[in-house]
Amino acid sequence: MVELSIVIPVYNRAQVVQRTLASVLAQTYRPLQVVLVDNCSTDNTLQVLNDFRARHAASDLEVVVVQEEHHTAGAARNRGFAEATGRWVMFFDSDDEMAPTLAEQYMARCPGHDIVAVKARLHKADGSYRSLAFATRDLMANQIIHSILATQRYCVRSELAAEAGLWDENLPGWNDWEMGVRLLLKRPRMAFIDHTLVTINESGEQSITGTSFGSKRGQWEQVIDQVEQEIAKSDLRQRERYLRLLDYKRVVLAAHYSREGHDDWAQELYQAAYKRMSRRWLARIATPLLYRRIKSGKRGAGQIARIVI
Repeated sequence: MVELSIVIPVYNRAQVVQRTLASVLAQTYRPLQVVLVDNCSTDNTLQVLNDFRARHAASDLEVVVVQEEHHTAGAARNRGFAEATGRWVMFFDSDDEMAPTLAEQYMARCPGHDIVAVKARLHKADGSYRSLAFATRDLMANQIIHSILATQRYCVRSELAAEAGLWDENLPGWNDWEMGVRLLLKRPRMAFIDHTLVTINESGEQSITGTSFGSKRGQWEQVIDQVEQEIAKSDLRQRERYLRLLDYKRVVLAAHYSREGHDDWAQELYQAAYKRMSRRWLARIATPLLYRRIKSGKRGAGQIARIVI
């Protein structure tokens, strides 16, 4: 019986998905199921996935290859989840890498928990590495600011994923950010692995969700508005604080617009968020400073925001 399923959507990644698949093959945990979802690729991705299944499917490694015509990451992940048979599921992206012991360590920590989260690092295009934010406390705030439950960074009990509603297939991006919020709203029993076991490679032009903020103006705001509604109707003790942090998320987005040369869009979004945030004197002082810091590319604004907002 398979305890763990790995769902990987793939779109036009024939040249790089082998790196991800090699990291799956290297897993020390067995038996294992991997579900590969071709999401309307126009290159030979589907052939690569089928070749992988033909070469490596075994009694202790079930390989499923399916296709999903709805071209969003959420739809592809939901299609993969429909094929997953494990009591636990982990979602992964098609250009990232997992350490050989990732699945084994997940399975060791799963009993008695609903979600197991892990440390990750970002492999940047210039070849450098940066550790990504990792938190064991103040989880909702850290999810809002840092997306600590990014796609590749956790394993979840399959029943809980279904109860939370799985992935929103219509979101253009930040779908893992929104999904993470809904999972935390279920008040899951969390476990944490204090080791860096995932490498996230910077997305290229063939990313399902794209790389430019300005090209999808309005759609990012839609995601924030949706999360705002989800939190607003919750009974979270710090609900009002989390709503303020969503305005900080809007400030971050405005800074990205400005960095891409869309100052008019940036100011429209920033001023509306700042008007609400400025009702608290500390946020009134800190927000302009944080905005300038993000716009200039300096790091650390999120940690400051989590404390002062």
